[in-house]
Amino acid sequence: MKNEPIISAKNVSKTYRSRDVVVKALNEISLEVMRGEIVAVMGPSGSGKTTLLNCISGLDTVDSGEVSINGQLLRNMSDDTLSDYRARSMGFVFQAYNLLPVLTAQENVEFPLILAGNSQKKAREKAVEKLELVGLGDRVDHLPAELSGGQQQRVAIARALSNDPAIVWGDEPTGNLDSTNAAEIMDLLIRLNTEQAQTFVLVTHSEDIGSMADRIIRMSDGVVISNGERKPSVGAVES
Repeated sequence: MKNEPIISAKNVSKTYRSRDVVVKALNEISLEVMRGEIVAVMGPSGSGKTTLLNCISGLDTVDSGEVSINGQLLRNMSDDTLSDYRARSMGFVFQAYNLLPVLTAQENVEFPLILAGNSQKKAREKAVEKLELVGLGDRVDHLPAELSGGQQQRVAIARALSNDPAIVWGDEPTGNLDSTNAAEIMDLLIRLNTEQAQTFVLVTHSEDIGSMADRIIRMSDGVVISNGERKPSVGAVES
């Protein structure tokens, strides 16, 4: 499963312009993420980590180069097709949990499912299923304000998993958590990766979190300075 790429970027560049300021956020980046892999993207502030995530997930366009997911070139997709593809095949987790404060945990997870056209009954069933998966089966009726930071992030992860995505993108998903909660969230993501065979691409500033990934991609000044070495699969025999 981990021997074929699900994400491929070739010579990707992205420049931002504001009046007289020109910032080359990404400069000729090429990389691959293998199916079922957990990859951490690391680097100092301003190195291009979030821009990279946004560009290879299709949230933002690239100036040049190619990005493909599951063999499909993103530039060949219309905006509507790409939006639908993200809704059906990707999940997103952010540092700010982005939960709607007036909705319960269950309703927060249901919301994108209903927007995607699922019936109320199916959305409710899937929401409960995903909340149980992340260990919050007893918190389905709680509002975000009634949950701890770690629990709120679990709700956000359940929401990201609601459509059974092939890829889950995380932009500092543990950034607002203390070290104990951050480690618990990462343990959860590793378990989900193992059980669900989903691919995770996580932007993080934490070396502790990065060390738990299969591989670390390191960035500096808009370029990849290290693609990292993949950890051997369990049971692999060294030659």
